[in-house]
Amino acid sequence: MILISSVVLFLVLAGVLSVMGMNLWVRPRAALDRVAGEATAAELTMTHPSLGFREIMNRLGNIVPRNPKDSGILQRRLMHAGFRQPNALKVLYGAKTSLAVGLPVLLGIASMLGYRDENTIGYLLCAGLAGYGLPNFFVSRAAKRRQRQVKRGMANGLDLLVVCVESGLGLDQAIMQVSKELQKPHPEISEEFGLMNLEMRAGKRRVEALRNLGERTGVDEVKKLVAVLVQADRFGTSIANSLKSHADFMRVQARQEAETKAAKIGVKLVFPIFFFILPSLFVVTVGPMVVRIMRELLPMMNS
Repeated sequence: MILISSVVLFLVLAGVLSVMGMNLWVRPRAALDRVAGEATAAELTMTHPSLGFREIMNRLGNIVPRNPKDSGILQRRLMHAGFRQPNALKVLYGAKTSLAVGLPVLLGIASMLGYRDENTIGYLLCAGLAGYGLPNFFVSRAAKRRQRQVKRGMANGLDLLVVCVESGLGLDQAIMQVSKELQKPHPEISEEFGLMNLEMRAGKRRVEALRNLGERTGVDEVKKLVAVLVQADRFGTSIANSLKSHADFMRVQARQEAETKAAKIGVKLVFPIFFFILPSLFVVTVGPMVVRIMRELLPMMNS
């Protein structure tokens, strides 16, 4: 039985990999058509394996039913993570469906090959739940990492914005210049400023572009900057003075956050010291004395 299952599994995997390889990697006729300039648009979109996988996930996402409330939350989370493609939500639902089905199938095949246990059904359910929740976990981690990078780049971006505005540039030109200057050190904030500039070029009002910037990032520091710029634009106050005072406020806030983290270090070091450093100190200091007692004192007491 184990031998037959192994042969069947090998044939299925070999057939699937062969078909995928012929369709996605080899395709000599499609390559010749592309060189000759006769390839269609559908063939050009399926030239790379990642595009084929994305298309499969997109089709699965179209089939899966979605809750509008959860879809809005996931769409906002994808936007915070930097996935702004139109079909990003469909790809996410497709990945959740494929993992929720694929992981239990793999675990069931492994149990058929001899790795059986009493709690196989429970393991299958846990594998399905883990596969369904794993894409959400990945998107949440990516969103938090990107928000942290945006928050880290806001200080330099705001200082450059103040310098550009005080040198005589308008706000739109200053945002464009900051986006160019921060492209290498802070690509996340550079991308956000670039999208904001493109929205204003496309015809959106500055207030709408600024609010979209705060919604796209989901970072409190960016939202505070957006509120300052919106108020300065609405009431006609000096943008340079508003940005300068806001930069001083953010600098003081960053210093206070650093002092708060430094004050928490003592409490956070209690458990590492207790579980890792103190046992080694006991071994070094008390260990030789224990060995000496066992070698000399205990034989004397027994005799």
